[in-house]
Amino acid sequence: MNRLINLLKTNARLTNAQLAAMLDMTEEDVAAEIKNLEDSGVIKGYSTIIDEEAAYKDSISAYIELSVTPKAHVGYDEIARHIAAYPEVESISLMSGGYDLAVTVRCKNIKEVSSFVYQRLATIDGVISTSTHFFLQKYKENGIMLVDAAKDERGQE
Repeated sequence: MNRLINLLKTNARLTNAQLAAMLDMTEEDVAAEIKNLEDSGVIKGYSTIIDEEAAYKDSISAYIELSVTPKAHVGYDEIARHIAAYPEVESISLMSGGYDLAVTVRCKNIKEVSSFVYQRLATIDGVISTSTHFFLQKYKENGIMLVDAAKDERGQE
């Protein structure tokens, strides 16, 4: 994979000067390569990795698997775009295996997740079934550890 992309994935706040020094390039070449990656759609945007449990103590994340019937001429895209438009939805992906779509949502509580599933997702034309799983603890997100290596409450390391 492109070294510039790897550096930006690790820390998108690096300056062009820092990236140039790390890559043995000029700042202008780095800027041009980043612009090229943005213009070609390789770089879709920049984000910050947040420890959701620390930032949003009064919310919950859920992973919802959906079985759907793809529509003629558009496949899964129309249903995926419809679901992606909901503000609770953090991510949605087409997947292989027993289910077709994987949806990650963040809501205030379990009841709100439940309402989202049975009032919004289950009522979409083409949704056959759902399976909801709740995240209990996230340890790593986008390559970044979210928890310390400290001993847990059972005295284990």
